[in-house]
Amino acid sequence: PDTILVRTLSLTLPVVPPIPGGVTSRVPTGNRSLTTRPTMATMTNAAAPTKVLSQQKSAFAGNGRALAPARVARVAARNVAARAEVKEIHMPALSSTMTEGKIVSWLKGEGEQISKGEAVVVVESDKADMDIETFYDGYLAYIAVPDGEMATVGAPIAFVAETEAEIAEAKAKAAAAGGAAPAPAPPAPEPAAAAPPPPAPAAAAPAPAPAPAAPAPAPAPAAPAPVQGRADGRIIATPFAKKIAKKLRVDLATVQGTGMNGRITAGDVEKKAGVPSSAPAPAAAAAAPAAAAPAAPSPAAAAPAPLPAAAGTAVPLSGMQKAVAKNMMPSLEVPVSRIAMQMCTDELDALYKKVKPKGVTMTALLAKAVGVALAQHPIMFATLSPAGDSIIYNEKVNIAVAVALEQGLITPVLQDTAGTDVYEIGRKWKDLVKKARGAGLGPADYAGGNFTISNLGMFGVDCFDAILPPGQGAILAVGASKPTVVPVNGMIGVKTLMTVNITADHRHINGDVAAEFLKTLKAVVEDPKDLVF
Repeated sequence: PDTILVRTLSLTLPVVPPIPGGVTSRVPTGNRSLTTRPTMATMTNAAAPTKVLSQQKSAFAGNGRALAPARVARVAARNVAARAEVKEIHMPALSSTMTEGKIVSWLKGEGEQISKGEAVVVVESDKADMDIETFYDGYLAYIAVPDGEMATVGAPIAFVAETEAEIAEAKAKAAAAGGAAPAPAPPAPEPAAAAPPPPAPAAAAPAPAPAPAAPAPAPAPAAPAPVQGRADGRIIATPFAKKIAKKLRVDLATVQGTGMNGRITAGDVEKKAGVPSSAPAPAAAAAAPAAAAPAAPSPAAAAPAPLPAAAGTAVPLSGMQKAVAKNMMPSLEVPVSRIAMQMCTDELDALYKKVKPKGVTMTALLAKAVGVALAQHPIMFATLSPAGDSIIYNEKVNIAVAVALEQGLITPVLQDTAGTDVYEIGRKWKDLVKKARGAGLGPADYAGGNFTISNLGMFGVDCFDAILPPGQGAILAVGASKPTVVPVNGMIGVKTLMTVNITADHRHINGDVAAEFLKTLKAVVEDPKDLVF
């Protein structure tokens, strides 16, 4: 019998007619039908398409005409065109308590090309400001949530097109999905437009004076070209400064920061752009030195600080401040006990002088001491179950340390402080502080804490009570170390004493248990030689 070659998507299969029966399917190259058996033998070697399948036979039935010998019926594979898909960038959940996030600033503009893994937007969560990376290659076609606006977790904040030709399609999809999302942006200019009328009458008389004054400072800022950046080369700026820089088209790399640790403020950006400050603070600040100069010796005679906003104006809380306010409310429902104890830090201070040149801060050394003491009292870093009927013990001591930022308060976590050497803790803490002040903390950096330390000793505070964080059993408040006259062996001596206060969940940590922990901590602090190993 004649052999018919049938070409499939990946193979060319030889078949031999005739075999009656089977399933009939239409061949797209003619009006004939190919009748084949339901069961087909599979090829054992895909690289040899001409090998005859064992016992494979087929027959053709058509319009009555017989097929010519060795005729080849070729079935062309269909060309399937994969249509590019418009992708969405969603508001991520940056912490377990985050329900919405605020867009601080977009690092890329509409129409710009983006690459997978590239940071495209800065989002303010309930913990910190974080750079958000994209998972796609393509073009940022449409920004659905502009700078300064809020979006719920999971909501689309931007649309990405794979090619420039699909940007229009992406915008259409964004409009269909809910083009009203970016609508809140226009109301912002309206108050700005309404603001000019008040200055008009006020400036009726002195209008000529401010007018020439505005162009005068403009050329002045252009002169200072050299900018001395931070030692680590990073550009640190406040969220509002980033927003102002984007609006005024100022490159932050050319701005000299005057804030803490070289942080760039909104005033620095406005000064670089040569525009008047958006707040009347500079005028008040200029008057303050003038008034304070003659009365410098007396702090009481200093001029009052300028208001951050106009009197009576409601200033919304930042995402971090909202999170702090929300998380503190459940603490009111927890019955707590508060216990204070003094301990001598002379030996700890001597050890600190030895390890400080190796990068260990007092915070890291104190965290190590607390971790060693906690390891001997597992109940102190245990957690009460949400139902309040059981105790959940934790394997490792993970200490959260409170850090004050301009936007609020955050608590980076030092993992396994009891089992980690003090030098490694010092390196980790330095890295966490750098991240916290540079908006680089990730969710893993502030999650998992089961005990908290709050230290106000650097402000000269002798002692204070800290608020118990939700989900933890205790928090330690650390005061300042001060030389104190004390009796020593029946005589008068001077020792450096530090007061610590512990606030504990009294539902599963009794007062005597907390006191025993403080006794252990005191012993470790007053004899700290074993902290370094």
